[in-house]
Amino acid sequence: MTITPDQDLTPIPTVDELAGEFTAVADRLWDAPELRWQETASMRLQAETARQHGFTVTEAVGGIPTAFSAEFGTGGPVIAFLGEYDALAGLSQESGALAPTPDPANVTGAGHGCGHHLLGAGSLLAAVATARTLEASGLPGRVRYYGCPAEEAAAGKSFMVKAGAFADVDAAITWHPFTRMVTRQMEFLAYTQAYFSFTGVASHAGSAPEHGRSALDALELMNIGINFLREHIADDARIHYAITDSGGQSPNVVQAHATAYYIVRAADVRQMRELYERVLHVAQGAALMTDTVLTVEFDGASSHVLPNVVLESVLHGHAARLGGVPFDAQDIAMGERIATTYESERIAADRARSGLPSSDRSILDSTVPALITSVPRHREHGSTDVGDVSWVTPTVQIFSPCFTLGAPPHSWQWVTQGKLPAAHKGMIYAAKVMASTATTLITDHVTLARARAEYADVTSATPYDSPIPDGVIAPPNR
Repeated sequence: MTITPDQDLTPIPTVDELAGEFTAVADRLWDAPELRWQETASMRLQAETARQHGFTVTEAVGGIPTAFSAEFGTGGPVIAFLGEYDALAGLSQESGALAPTPDPANVTGAGHGCGHHLLGAGSLLAAVATARTLEASGLPGRVRYYGCPAEEAAAGKSFMVKAGAFADVDAAITWHPFTRMVTRQMEFLAYTQAYFSFTGVASHAGSAPEHGRSALDALELMNIGINFLREHIADDARIHYAITDSGGQSPNVVQAHATAYYIVRAADVRQMRELYERVLHVAQGAALMTDTVLTVEFDGASSHVLPNVVLESVLHGHAARLGGVPFDAQDIAMGERIATTYESERIAADRARSGLPSSDRSILDSTVPALITSVPRHREHGSTDVGDVSWVTPTVQIFSPCFTLGAPPHSWQWVTQGKLPAAHKGMIYAAKVMASTATTLITDHVTLARARAEYADVTSATPYDSPIPDGVIAPPNR
């Protein structure tokens, strides 16, 4: 069924009606940030909100305790909205403060340095608005919201995909809070992460060093080897690590254990696997050199994102008709104060990426750049588990400005802006675009079929290859 122009199924007024409730949900998520796999209270808040709006909730989706889905409607296509709600460690920050200032009310020490409190609340708002639009029209169709845990360095959606959670979804829609408006899917890197642990033999470092086998030496040799490896990897590849166990605090004891947590990124899953194997070889060499034992614990992985041009066109059309985010003078004044805390070069670079002229001095992006398909996609060197969803169903994503231009992600500057009116406006705008896109896909079967045909053309030639090895279960279930 295709809706005729005289039938008004615009979900935008419904988004406006619900906006206050869902900005309050976002603020509650901001107030009580929870780390990956631990988002119990955040998940319950979202699930209860969905129930209050008539959705049927399924908990522990994919067997993951903090994952859930909420569905409304019958028949028709299944259109999914993806939401996240995990925070980052060590980023507690007082709202609106212009310097790193831990929030005195924060009991977890974490902070929403990637805006996932907005992401989850905004996607759920879009789902509820779409459901109300369908209910009022009497049209068939199912709206499904997925509460997805552990996007930050854990790939919750990848495990959900592996468990078949998205098998019957006809298309998926999501967004991410950002510093500028982006309606064309950016490229992200595939990644994998694992703990590399070395076990040695403790001994007195002074009187009996010959009896010791240092796990810390092995770990340091691995890190040194990786630093040499970096010279011989692709420009887009990335390797990061954190030492999570240095083996103790006594230098006169040969350290019998040491662990590093590694993340390996590359342009696609194949290249990521190849680079990971090289990292593994370095670790094995370090163990051999030190006569220690290496243990590797796989923790998570995600695929690169598969764009869908048909869905991008639909989403961009709705964004263009809405215009940019309606920031006001107070938003701009606060943004200019926050922007004094980081380098002006970052602001200029963000303005350029947004297509603003060099003479423009905007600090908040209220534009909708043209959808130009003749140039390569912009590459972000981070990763997202949205990638795995995009390989099992056509997926589209909008990046909506909620933070000042140039503000660095995963920083106190993002956290401090997360409850400000500008962030709320960016979230509400994204919900309007997503809900409008979903309504189009539910009512215009031709467009949805074209999106699925584009997806099928790509995946028939390059099938989805899950980066999660068979037999690996999500960390909270281990």
